[in-house]
Amino acid sequence: MTSAPIDRLRADLAAANFSVSALTGLWGIEADAALRRNQRVPALRGLDGLRERLGHAEPCATLARLFVLGLPVDRADLDAALPALGAAGAEELGLVVSVDAGVVADVLPSVGPVGSGASVAAGTLRPLLELRPYSFVDAHGAGSWWIVSDLGELALGHPLGESHVLGVGGASLTLTGLLIPTPVASALDLGTGCGIQAMHASRHADRVVATDISVRALDLAALNAELNEIGNIEFRLGSLFEPVAGERFDHIISNPPFVITPRVPGVPAYEYRDGGLVGDALVEAVVRGAAEHLTPGGIAQLLGNWEYHADQDAFERLAAWLDAPVTPVAPVAPVAPVTPVAPVASPASPASAPLRPDEFDGDFAPNSPNSARMVPLGAESPSNSHTPGAEGVAGDEGAAGAGHAAGAGAEGAHGGQQETAPATDAAALDAWIIEREVQAPTLYAETWIRDGGTRADTADFDLLYGAWLDDFEARGVSQVGFGYMLLRRPAAGTPTFRRLERLPGTLGHNPGGMGSHLAACLAAHDWHAATDDAGLARARLAVASDVTEERHYWPGQEDPTLLTLHQGTGFGRSIALDTGLAALVGASDGELDVGSIVAALAQLLDVDESELAADLLPRVRELLEDGFLQHPLA
Repeated sequence: MTSAPIDRLRADLAAANFSVSALTGLWGIEADAALRRNQRVPALRGLDGLRERLGHAEPCATLARLFVLGLPVDRADLDAALPALGAAGAEELGLVVSVDAGVVADVLPSVGPVGSGASVAAGTLRPLLELRPYSFVDAHGAGSWWIVSDLGELALGHPLGESHVLGVGGASLTLTGLLIPTPVASALDLGTGCGIQAMHASRHADRVVATDISVRALDLAALNAELNEIGNIEFRLGSLFEPVAGERFDHIISNPPFVITPRVPGVPAYEYRDGGLVGDALVEAVVRGAAEHLTPGGIAQLLGNWEYHADQDAFERLAAWLDAPVTPVAPVAPVAPVTPVAPVASPASPASAPLRPDEFDGDFAPNSPNSARMVPLGAESPSNSHTPGAEGVAGDEGAAGAGHAAGAGAEGAHGGQQETAPATDAAALDAWIIEREVQAPTLYAETWIRDGGTRADTADFDLLYGAWLDDFEARGVSQVGFGYMLLRRPAAGTPTFRRLERLPGTLGHNPGGMGSHLAACLAAHDWHAATDDAGLARARLAVASDVTEERHYWPGQEDPTLLTLHQGTGFGRSIALDTGLAALVGASDGELDVGSIVAALAQLLDVDESELAADLLPRVRELLEDGFLQHPLA
C-alpha cells in the first residue's frame, strides 16, 4: 500500500466526521447498546429514517452502513462519502469489492435492502474489512482513531474463520485501560493483532516493536498505524519472543491467545485466541520469557487464563512460573480424539447464523463485537474482598486474545512441537497478579464454543463440548481463572513485590484507565519497602483524595460500631478499621508525621506506644500499597 491513498482515506474520514459521537448521533444510544449485543436492526432503522428525512445519503451514514453494519452501498453514495479517495480507491485498498448486477447475494447480509436470495443492483459495493471509529481517554488525555479489522459475523453471515483478525473487543479495552503510562524508551507488543495495544503504547514509548505470527494481522496493524499517523511502531513476524531474541524492553504488553483448547482433531484453532499449546502453557511461556526480555525495572502487562488442578491451587503454579527461567515448552500431546466435526468457519445460512454471546461482555468478553463506544474500565466502587498474596500482603474480548502470539505459524501450534531456547539471562520477577473471575470447566467450554459460532442446539456443539470436558478431566483441571498479570524485573537484587490476590468485585471509577493507579501503587511499595519503621514513623502521609469513610452506629450510641474506608478509584477496595487505625488515617493530613500521631493516640487510648506502633505500622504499609495513603514522594 502507498501512503497517498491512505492519506486521502484519512482526510475523507475526518471530513465526514466518522467518529464515535457522530455514530451515536445517527442512530441513538439504544441502537449503540444493541450493536454491542451484535444486533444491528435498530441502527439500520436509524440510518434509513435519516435518509428518508434528508432525501439523500449523508456521508457518515454511508460509511457507517458499509463499514460498521457490514451492509452494501451504492457506488455513487460511496464516491460522495469518500470524495478524495473515491470508491475506486477504496477497492484498490482492499476495503470494498464490487458486486456484479444480477448476482444472487448469498454472501451478503440478510438484513437491509439486500436480502437472502435477492438480486443486486448495478454499482453495488460490499465491505471486505471493518473500519470503525474508536475513542478513548487515558493518562495522556482524550484521543480517537480509526481501526481496520476483519469482518465480523454480523457482516459475514457465518462464523469467523480461524485466521480472523479481531478489532477492538472487550479484552482489548481491558488491557489498554491497565497500561502503565510512564514514559519509556522501548515497548514490545507481543501478538499485536490489529495493533491496538501497540498504538496505545506509542503514546508513552519512544519506540514500539509489534510482533505477530500472522502476516495478515501485521498488514492490518501497519495499515492502522499509518491511517492514524503513528510512526514509531516497527512490525515483525514470528512466534512469541523469537522476533526479539536478545533484545530487552522497558514495557512488554500482551493480550495473548490464551484460550485453553483441546488439542484433538475436529476442534477449530482460532489464531486470535488459541496459542496452540496444551492448557495454559502459552501464558506460562509468556511469563517465563518476560524476564529475559525486560530491562532492569522493566514491566510486563498481560491478560491470562490459568488452570486450577485437583491437587494444586492455581496461585501455587503461578508463583512457580515467576521464579524459574525460560524452559522448553512441552510438545503438544493430543488427548483421546473425537469424531471430527464440520469446520466451524464454514458458511452458514445468514438467517440462522449464531451470534456471539453478550452475557460475558466484561473484562474478558469473548470475541465481543467491536463497539464504537469505549466503556471505561471500572465504573463503580463497591467493596472488594482482600485475599492475602504470596508475601502475606492483604488484599479483573473473556479473554479472547486479540493478538496472535503463537499458533499455526509457529511449529507445533496445531499438533507439532513448539520450543523456546533456555534463557541465558533470566531473573525471578516481581509480580502483581489479580484474578477477576473463575469458571467451572462446563461454563468455560460453553463460552468458547459459542464464541466460535457453534450453536448450542447442534450436534457439533455437543461433540466440541465433550472434547473440552474430556481434556479438562484427563488433565485434572477443576477450574479456570481469568485475570491481570503485572510483572517486573527487579532493578537490582531479588524480588521484593509478590502479590497474588482475588478481586472479583466491581472496580472503582477510572475514566482514564487503571494504569496510573497501578504505577502509584508500585511506587508506594518501592518507597515503603526501602523505608524502615523509624523512617516510616518520620514520614508525613496524606489520605488519597478519592478515599471516604463510612461509619455505622447503634441507635442512641455516640461511638461507631463499624468503620470502613472506601476507595473511589483503582480497585474500589474497602477496608474495615478499628479505632486506632481510623484515628491515624483521620490525622494523616500531610502535616503530622506518623510517629507523632501514634504517640498522641497512645496517650489518648492509654496504651503502650511501642505496642501500638507495632500494630499500626504494618497496616499503614498496606494502606500505602493499596493507595489509601500517599507517601511523601507521591
